Amino acid sequence: MFLDFATVFVKAGNGGDGVVSFHTEKYVAKGGPDGGDGGSGGDVIFKVDNNSSTLIDFRFAKHFRAENGGNGAGKNCRGKNGRDLIIKVPQGTVIRDKKSGKAIADMFYPDSEFVCCKGGAGGKGNARFATAQRKAPRFCQLGEKTQERELLLELKTIADVGLVGFPNVGKSTILSVVSGARPKIANYHFTTLTPNLGAVKYGDSSFVLADIPGLIEGAKDGAGLGHKFLRHIERVRLIVHVVDISGSEGRDPYRDFCTINEELAGYSEKLAALPQIICANKCDILADKSVLARFEKQTGKKVFPVSAVTHEGVNALLAEITAMLAQLPPAQPLEVEEYYEEVPDNASFEVFRGTDGSFIVEGGLIEMLARNVILSDYESYHYFQKVLEERGVIKALKEAGIKDGDLVRMKDIEFEYTE
Repeated sequence: MFLDFATVFVKAGNGGDGVVSFHTEKYVAKGGPDGGDGGSGGDVIFKVDNNSSTLIDFRFAKHFRAENGGNGAGKNCRGKNGRDLIIKVPQGTVIRDKKSGKAIADMFYPDSEFVCCKGGAGGKGNARFATAQRKAPRFCQLGEKTQERELLLELKTIADVGLVGFPNVGKSTILSVVSGARPKIANYHFTTLTPNLGAVKYGDSSFVLADIPGLIEGAKDGAGLGHKFLRHIERVRLIVHVVDISGSEGRDPYRDFCTINEELAGYSEKLAALPQIICANKCDILADKSVLARFEKQTGKKVFPVSAVTHEGVNALLAEITAMLAQLPPAQPLEVEEYYEEVPDNASFEVFRGTDGSFIVEGGLIEMLARNVILSDYESYHYFQKVLEERGVIKALKEAGIKDGDLVRMKDIEFEYTE
């Protein structure tokens, strides 16, 4: 099965917690704090898999989580770092942030790697808080918690040349003749249901040719298969426009040519601006040779007559493709939004009343305090009160009408307010 769209949820590993520990050894009095730090959480990394050509692996596997960092231990032992999670995707996969829709990475090159989510930092053990004035700290820091992200994976085939045209004009046959690809070939519409790629060698040059299926009138609006696969020719440098010059299905070749170009222009101005080579296929069954001359006059461009069945004209077509590719600039990855890790918000807070009349304080400041404060420790609790006063939380509570004895909730922390 060919799959070129997938939604996944990724989460980096949480940082491990620091630990409160004191050195104990026979004949060693007051050995001092020796609590180690927690380990860092694992990163989530996307990496190109050159042996894959579809996103089928993501049809059922949706959630990916890197390993959490290990907790610290006594004797200044640091917790182990979480293992990175490597997610393999086909070359050409574009990674988008689902919420904003912005592209954050284009896995364009064969060796592309992209660190999508950084693991959380490990918390500090109590040994890190020892000072000349505070020789035996009885608190530590919790590891940093990471957030899950929803991403959209979109596969855009990477090829130099794209074959476009109505169904059953011979695109798959041409691909099979000029390359080692073996697409399904039959005398009915929509024989090809997925983009096929083939490596073409001509003289000292080589290029990748893609057969794009399903283009009919209305493709840009979802008719046929075109709305699914037009994205796969967005990366090509050159289009080979194949028409059935014989009119074997009762259609006018020039009308077909105009219709496909209209669909390309309606989908993307970039596609409409790509250089084209016009390939008039099925010349072997063309009864009236004047049709070819008339078609060339209508298009105003050089037309390459070809018979994919007898191989007539194939070398001339390949020579023209090779010559044009040599003059065109190489393909480039998409312009992506500059990716950045969200900076933790350690300052904002909001005060509101709960349904039970309690005062609830939420925000980045409270998240930070929850990581760093141990209320059972006097020094840590004193730090907690000091921050609430300095950052304006107490003032905001008073403005909200708090009185002695009222309950205050901050994440997992609850206490009664006293003046």
